Amino acid sequence: MPVSEERGYAENQARVAELKARATQIRRLNDEFRKGRVGGMVVITPGIRAFPPERLAKALQEVQAFTSFNESNDPYGEHDFGSIEVGHHRVFWKIDCYDKTLEFGSPNPTDPDVTRRVLTIMLAEEY
Repeated sequence: MPVSEERGYAENQARVAELKARATQIRRLNDEFRKGRVGGMVVITPGIRAFPPERLAKALQEVQAFTSFNESNDPYGEHDFGSIEVGHHRVFWKIDCYDKTLEFGSPNPTDPDVTRRVLTIMLAEEY
């Protein structure tokens, strides 16, 4: 393999390793937030707010305990989306990373000092 191809290959491998490390850090922060709700805020949509208290509690508990991540619902490995059944309702949840003012996307979702996470829980039809 020519030297330029070897250098390109090495650069690509380094970039892949960097992206994997970034996804791992985002996944860790998203899981910590989803499980403990520290470092952000939770938003529930009108459809979820209309649940009876015990169903709402079940939805929150299931979001917190969610572990069914796979390539189809988590293609980037960031654990930022899930789908659950609560009663006869399909419920989606999504974590978005914003800047501290919640005006723009986070400049660096791997850095909690510049990121505020927002967990939105909604009925599938509200998506």
